[in-house]
Amino acid sequence: MKEQSVIFFDIDGTLLNHDKKLPQSTKESIFKLKELGHVVAIATGRAPFMFEDLRKELDINTYVSYNGQYVVLNGEVIHTNPLNISSLVKLTEEAVENNHPIVYMNHEDMKANVPEHDYINESIDTLKINSFPTYDPYYYKGRELYQSLLFCQEGEEKQYEQEFKDFDFIRWHPVSVDILPKGGSKAKGIEQIVQILGFPPERQFAFGDGLNDVEMLKTIENSVAMGNGEQIVKEVAKYVTKSVEDDGIYHGLQMVGLL
Repeated sequence: MKEQSVIFFDIDGTLLNHDKKLPQSTKESIFKLKELGHVVAIATGRAPFMFEDLRKELDINTYVSYNGQYVVLNGEVIHTNPLNISSLVKLTEEAVENNHPIVYMNHEDMKANVPEHDYINESIDTLKINSFPTYDPYYYKGRELYQSLLFCQEGEEKQYEQEFKDFDFIRWHPVSVDILPKGGSKAKGIEQIVQILGFPPERQFAFGDGLNDVEMLKTIENSVAMGNGEQIVKEVAKYVTKSVEDDGIYHGLQMVGLL
């Protein structure tokens, strides 16, 4: 058996293609890695409830979700980094004045502060998930939130970035921005896992394609950018594989010597 490694995979644009489908070659590659004794994990910006079906399909119980804010190792929560609620309330008040809806998210569910809005429908629909935010404007009360969504046109988030310094704002859709705790990242979430498992840098691998993967791919020694990834992602990665549609995971794993 080859020396054991840990491999982290982003979901959208990495494990799943544009249609949110899992290529057969990717599924077979994941199970081959597990058969060889490697640790396979997910590192995503999604909430845990947004990829539960995928975890079951691939039999993966270790993951970094919410871009590092909610981390699970072998089914056990090992790290959380919630949003500052008082700052979030102030941001919400400002967003209401600007007609910019907010969605509050924890590890179990997501709730919107408005009953209905086109921007929410438009962006969430692209995820092709079973969950959809229902109305609860006070969902932030009495619970930890790990991410929120701000719905606004490109550029309109700048006013919030200037005022709310304890948040990071990462655009993931033309009308939606992730609100995350300042400095949180997939890389920091991964660090929580590898510290416990004890893998040296040379036995750590990561695959990604989007802007929220940049820190992860800069940090992980054996980083692989998908062929369909953003240019900046390809520039920071050690390797660039084929597109997710073109068996990119399989080819990438061959490229780095894991398969």
